[in-house]
Amino acid sequence: EKKELQPITPLLVSADPEKGKIVAKKCLQCHTFDKGGANHTGPNLWGIIGNQFAHAAGFAYSQGFQDKHGKGTWDVEELNKFLYKPREYVPGTKMSFVGIADEKERADLIAYLMTLSDNPQPTIAKS
Repeated sequence: EKKELQPITPLLVSADPEKGKIVAKKCLQCHTFDKGGANHTGPNLWGIIGNQFAHAAGFAYSQGFQDKHGKGTWDVEELNKFLYKPREYVPGTKMSFVGIADEKERADLIAYLMTLSDNPQPTIAKS
């Protein structure tokens, strides 16, 4: 039976963006994180939190992501689900990364992604 994925929001209270930046090194092969950074194999991730699905202009998203465009935004819980098992979350995604099983690592990474914004949201999401 499939283990229910726990919400990540409670873990963000103690998440460490600096540790998340280290976790993000796993992503650097395909993604950039700087403002105005280029899309590579994967889209640039600056400002991902709160942005709509398939937001990066000029990026060739998989059909699975194209189908999600306009159907929601990347909040911390959606990112948690995606980072846990990308290919389960978006069938047909081109992202070959297997995912991050460790929830603390995911929380740290999400906390780091939250800092990549002109107006960073506080780490504690509203309940």
